[in-house]
Amino acid sequence: MGTRQAALSQGRTNLALATLFFGTFVLGTAELLVVGVLNLIAADLGVSIPAAGALVAAYALGLAVGGPILTALTIRLDKRTVLIGAVVLCVLGNLVPVLAADYGLFVTARALTGALHGLFVAVAFVVGMSIVPPERMGRAIAAVFSGFAVSAALGMPLGTLVGQALGWRGSFTAVVALSLIALIATVTLIPSVPSTGGAGDQAAYAFAPRVLAVLFLNFLVFASLYSALTYIVPFLESVTGVSGALVSAFLLAYGVATAVGSFGGGRFADTNAARTLIVATIGVAACLLVLHLVGAIALLVALALLAWGLFALGMVPSLQYRVVSLAGPGGALASSLPASAANVGIAFGSVAGGAAIGSFSASSAVLTALIIAVVAIPVAWATSFLRPPVTEEGARQPRGETTPTAERLK
Repeated sequence: MGTRQAALSQGRTNLALATLFFGTFVLGTAELLVVGVLNLIAADLGVSIPAAGALVAAYALGLAVGGPILTALTIRLDKRTVLIGAVVLCVLGNLVPVLAADYGLFVTARALTGALHGLFVAVAFVVGMSIVPPERMGRAIAAVFSGFAVSAALGMPLGTLVGQALGWRGSFTAVVALSLIALIATVTLIPSVPSTGGAGDQAAYAFAPRVLAVLFLNFLVFASLYSALTYIVPFLESVTGVSGALVSAFLLAYGVATAVGSFGGGRFADTNAARTLIVATIGVAACLLVLHLVGAIALLVALALLAWGLFALGMVPSLQYRVVSLAGPGGALASSLPASAANVGIAFGSVAGGAAIGSFSASSAVLTALIIAVVAIPVAWATSFLRPPVTEEGARQPRGETTPTAERLK
């Protein structure tokens, strides 16, 4: 994937990766924060709850569509410059709801901030992989992605508490303050990473069928996840029979598991990303089967949620790794595509799960997720045979996935 950054000291590398982690944590918190204070926003702006929900959809749409577009438009720029610019504009985007009371402006700002989020994450992956040895690429990806996982487990709940204590604008003010810290760290600790070529040069590789196949797997993984996760509270209340603070405890356990899974998944990506995807998709399907069969037994549900979080988020570094490695010289552009595929999957999964609940019962969302997860297993197996392209420069083969040159796909 292009040229590698000159070697940094281990300390500088760790600080740079920590900065990228913190950046994705802040942006992930900004994305999820609206969910926790949605009712407060609706009441303050005088709009309905569904209308306020458009703020979530606008962010996701901006990330899914705008992220790749901004990545393509800025691909010739130094990656450090792009990261700094993205954080500066995110600060301004999150200031809009603090300073203005116009609902339409708020929606527009959320869409633009979502696009900048997609740009930051895509470039952060490129920077992270460029400053570590090839055998640690998966762990670099995990460090970047884990910021988002931790934001779901920690950032959103804390932001919700701030919103309840100081008002929803107070929670956005806190996000702006954290963004400024992330900006200072980015300016100070992220090294210069030169461009790896233009978007036109990379597009043929980034959108090759082998890459699209893994993106389809990415879509299925997140469609399955959010078919059930979006409606997990009704499931816990009506099927498992837990309520109140106990529901929060179950969700906290799941959140911790996702954070642990996203951190640990990097090592499995470095060992053999393709095999990790097969094992993880089987694991997710098994967890959903347990939830469906023994949903009334609280202890088994808790254990299934823990394992589900580990498998589901533990495979994300491998998904990103496979997309970037299969894109070869188009890796910088392709790095923005998994987030888009994931957001499309999230949207599809939440609609599918909602339709199932509307037609049947609370447990039907889990069954829908299980069906999608079962479909993902043969797709993961099929994508394991895909190999990066061979170029004149020689694309780097993922560790544990080498094949004879004659068998590589061009």
